[in-house]
This record gives sequence, structure tokens and C-alpha cells, in this order.
Amino acid sequence: MRWLFLLLGAVILAAVAAVIIVMPENEPVRTATRDPKPTPVHTDPTPMVSEFSDDCGTFETKEKAPYAVTGYWITPKSNPCTWRRQLEEIHNVGGDTVIRIGYGLQFRFVDGDGRVKSKDGDLDPLYKDCVEDGLSCHAAAERDLKAANPDNRIGRTYVYRTDESFGENLFRCAPMERSIPVGKRLYFRVLAPPDGSDDATCDFTKGRTYDLILIAGAPEDSLTQLLDLGDQFGVQVFPALPLAPRDPKTPTRANPKHIGTLTTLTRRILQDYGVRFAERQSLGGVYQPFEVQMSATLADNPTLEVYAGQHEIVDQELPDKPILISPYLDARKRVAFGQTPAQVAEAFKALARTGVGIIAPQDSRGTGKVGLYWPDQRDDEVDERLRPVVGETTYGTAYHGSTRDYYREMAAAREEMLQDNYQVQLWANVEAFEPSGDKPCAPQGTRGKTDKQRLDQAVTMAGRYVQKIVSYMWSDFMTCGSPSLETEITQDWQRPIAVDAIRRSREPQDGLEVRGYNLKDGTVTVEWSGGSVDLSVSAVGWLDEDPLEELPEHMQTAWVPFDWSQVTQGEWVRVRVKIPSGQSTTEPLHVRIMT
Repeated sequence: MRWLFLLLGAVILAAVAAVIIVMPENEPVRTATRDPKPTPVHTDPTPMVSEFSDDCGTFETKEKAPYAVTGYWITPKSNPCTWRRQLEEIHNVGGDTVIRIGYGLQFRFVDGDGRVKSKDGDLDPLYKDCVEDGLSCHAAAERDLKAANPDNRIGRTYVYRTDESFGENLFRCAPMERSIPVGKRLYFRVLAPPDGSDDATCDFTKGRTYDLILIAGAPEDSLTQLLDLGDQFGVQVFPALPLAPRDPKTPTRANPKHIGTLTTLTRRILQDYGVRFAERQSLGGVYQPFEVQMSATLADNPTLEVYAGQHEIVDQELPDKPILISPYLDARKRVAFGQTPAQVAEAFKALARTGVGIIAPQDSRGTGKVGLYWPDQRDDEVDERLRPVVGETTYGTAYHGSTRDYYREMAAAREEMLQDNYQVQLWANVEAFEPSGDKPCAPQGTRGKTDKQRLDQAVTMAGRYVQKIVSYMWSDFMTCGSPSLETEITQDWQRPIAVDAIRRSREPQDGLEVRGYNLKDGTVTVEWSGGSVDLSVSAVGWLDEDPLEELPEHMQTAWVPFDWSQVTQGEWVRVRVKIPSGQSTTEPLHVRIMT
């Protein structure tokens, strides 16, 4: 029945648009725009049981501290008990989605015996044990091809490592293509024409050149394990698709020379997924890990060919399972490639035209490429944690805009794309780290721990513009330090977070509508130059705890009466929320009367 509520809400908004005049600067009131072909309704998985035990221990599957962030990236782990512990921890803080970091398809040279070389020219230890009949796997494949026709040959060799295993549906032309068990490894041999056509006739008698894709996999499938855990905990899993080989001259772009082979590998993997996992509720979609910057020139980036080609295959093999991508923002004024919110909005449209279903832009606060600030804070000094990236300066000098400006413009771009029949969601990927730290969280790099207060601020800035909030990442960044960010969330998850406030009347009273998290039994505080007032939601207002479909899970809407005539037009107003425990919003909303 939510669609009826949305329709009624749209009618009401149209009637009262003239009186809705308190907004963050330059932010018109928007309601959700529906695609003529409705986006499938997301159904959160339900945990199978409240508790289960196995060789790794006993695990609780109930949420204990549901937070505004409901999805996290995770890294591959060889120990299955680590998977269980991570999913329990993630679900404990309200997570219902995990996104896997993936591996890349790599073009490689071979020596005279067909043994795979590493990038530095030495023999790659991961593939040196791949041997059949005393021959390297490359030499054995070429032998079999030449047996079918002496003119057959292997032109290019590619490798792809993974902790997954695959079924027979990975192969189109068995036994020319096959699995090769060697010790604790299971290798997979795939042969295909270089142009990505992947001929289904399997006629190797014609005499031609083939690409060899040699996959170093595992006897047991990690994705099956993850999906089983997803069913257990009520979590959806987004496995990573192969990362495209990079352009050696411009590493931020996919190399067009290898897109055909990447397309073949993607098709084969998704064919296998389609047979084994298409009906699994815990398979939320697939993730393409090749990052691009959202820029005015993005439409010319060959990486978009990767997105478009993979979308087409996903649409064929895994209907209703979207591709998720997570491009990054750079708002810095002092670099030539910094982009304005309007330029990023155009990039969003270019990405949506490739057919991807979920665009989750990195808020880029963790890397210092974008700041978290309100329009009336442009002249404030930047957070000292940003100084290693932008120096000692003001927000207005350092950045073209705040993350809020960028998500607002992308939300408007999304509505345009929905009108053009592109079914796409906008998620916010809030970075759970700082540009640097005394004790780096990750094994490589200098990125350090952040805190819940800053993460709350990032959630606030994402506002009402996104359908879901996810975070890069759980492994390392959420669990490092003392106390860890995970611990901070578990202890402080009930703190309210207000993300949006607008003027809205409920006849006969003028008032204020606030959206956010943990608003129940809250008191809204409005501060302006002429004074301040505390307004109890339960005593004088109302609370709607059921978010619209277009809003993130756990978001609520509160309304309180307020006489806006006492506030001078154009003045910035602060809005806070406090709950009976004494916890209050760490980041006040900044709004002002526009007309």
C-alpha cells in the first residue's frame, strides 16, 4: 500500500508547496519520482534462526544496535570462521548488506614452456603448479587446440585469481575447457575468441587464435559459504565481478584492448551464478569494483563500456539482480580535476545510461577530497584531520561544495533518469576512515581510524537524497583502534541523527518537519537569533516510524508546531533533536527561510 501513500503525499505536497519555505540553501523540495516501470521492491532477508552453532562457535542473528549505515564492504578471508564473525558483527549493528572486494583479470606473458610470468618477469608462484601431463596448463591447452587444428594457437594469456569455485556452467566447450585439480588448488581453463564473441558452436576445427583465461580458484566455493551465511543472518551479498585490466598509460581507465576477454569471463561466471544462485534471496546483486571519478569527461571513459557490457550480461543471466558501482568524488578547487556538483550530476547520468542498477558514490570525506560542512560554514577553517590533504584553509577555499551539495545534485539527476526509464538507485558510501592516522588501520597506506561523531556527520550530510547508506569498509576500518568504531556504534547507536528539516504546516498550525534516525520520544530544539524553543514530539507533534520506500531503512519523520513568523527571512536556523536518555544530535541541521 506504500504506493498509495506516496501518491497521496505527492498530491498534498503540490497543494502546500507555496508554504514549504524552510530549506538548506538552494534546496527545492522534491518528492520521489517513480519510473514508469517500477523498481522491484527490496525485501530485507529474514534470519533463519535467532541463534545457531557450528564448528566456529555459537552466533546470534538478532540485531542489537541498528545504525543508519546498513551495508559494508568486506575483504576475502581464507578462514570461514572469520566470515561468520564478520557477518555477526555487521548484522549486530543493523547491517543487511555486504559487498565483497574482488580481484582483477590480468594480461600476462608466458615463458618458452608456457609458464605464467608475474608482472616483474619472474615465474608467478600462484600458477607454476598448474601442470597437466607434465606440461604447463598453457602448453597443455595449446596442445589440445592444435590436435583439433594445427593452425589453432593461443594468442594472449590472462590470469584471474579467486577464492571461489565454479560449476560446469563456467564452461561452454568441455572438454576443451575444464577444471584442473592440483593439490589444494582448483584451476579452471577457459578458451575464447579475443573479440568477446564467445562462439557457442565449439568448433575448434577452423583454425584460429584464442585467448586463454587461466583461473586459480578453490575446491570449496567461498561465495556459497557467504550466501549460506547471508541466509543465516538475513544479509544480502554482492560478490565482485572481475576487475578490468587497467590502461598502462592511464591506470584510472579500463584498457579497451582487453574488454572482449573480460566480457567472456564475466559471461561465463554469471552463467554459472545464474544456474546455482539465481533463486537465492541472499544474492543481492553483483559489484563491479573498477572505480572511476565522477567528472564531466566520464562519458568518454572506456570503463563505461565495461559497465554497459556487464549490465547486459547480468540482465540475461541474473534478471532483477543489479550491478552496484561505487565511483568517487573530488571537490578540491586546487587540483585541475576537481569537479563541481553540476559536473558530478552529469557524470551520474552517464553512469546510469550504462544500465547499472545502483550507484553508490563515495562521499570522499575519508580521503579528504570532499568536506562535510553547511553553506553558512564556507568561511570556517577545515577540520584539522583534512589538513594533510588541503592544508590550513577554509572550506570555501578548499572545495567546490560539501558532500550534501553533491548528493543533492545527484538525487536530482537520478529523478531525471527515472523519467527516462532508467531504473537506478542512489546510495551513499560514507568512508569510515580518516586521510591519515598515528596508527594506520589497514596493512597498507596511512589511513587512520575515525569516530562515530564524524560518521554521524557524514550520515547527516547524505540527507534525504539517498535510498541506502553503506560504508567502506568493515574489515580494518570498523574494527581497528581502541575503542573501535564498531564499539562506539554499539554503545551509542540510539543517539538521534537528524538529516533534514523543512517548513510544513498542518492546518491550522505552521510547523517543522524533521527526518532522521532515533527520533522517537525526542525533543526538537529550534535556535535562531531571537531565541530558542524546545518542542516535544510526543506532547505537541507526531512521529511516523515507517520510512517511504525511497528513504533508507530506520529513517523516521517527526513534526512539531512552530511559528516561523518570529524568524527573520534569510536567517540561518539551527535544529537539534534530543531523546530522554540525554543523547542529542552531534551535528545540528542548518536551515533558513528562503521566501
